[in-house]
Amino acid sequence: QVQLVESGGGLVQAGDSLRLSCTASISIYNNYAMGWFRQAPGKKRDFVAAINWSDTYYADSVKGRFTISRDNAKRTVYLQMNSLKPEDTAVFFCAVDTHYTGRYNYTDEYDYWGQGTQVTVSS
Repeated sequence: QVQLVESGGGLVQAGDSLRLSCTASISIYNNYAMGWFRQAPGKKRDFVAAINWSDTYYADSVKGRFTISRDNAKRTVYLQMNSLKPEDTAVFFCAVDTHYTGRYNYTDEYDYWGQGTQVTVSS
């Protein structure tokens, strides 16, 4: 069974930075896409960022503040989050897409999900 384990969440103040990590129990091949989503209480799970073999994609709300990267050798995807805002508060989930079709911002594109890590930004 494939497992994804996120880490790096926490409680920070507005303007601070955090780096989330997500390590997979399987080899991450170059043709796999990796994504980050987030879900605030009472809201649906929203796309944050994705990375395939050549490109990165971001939600408008995080462009210029968040950076997604991957290290296939470590089976890990990262999300560097700078200039955090209170509205970034959510549970952040990573996901793996083993059959990338370009629908990187859709939750049903992804095959495996982590359990989530809480990010709380105080004002």
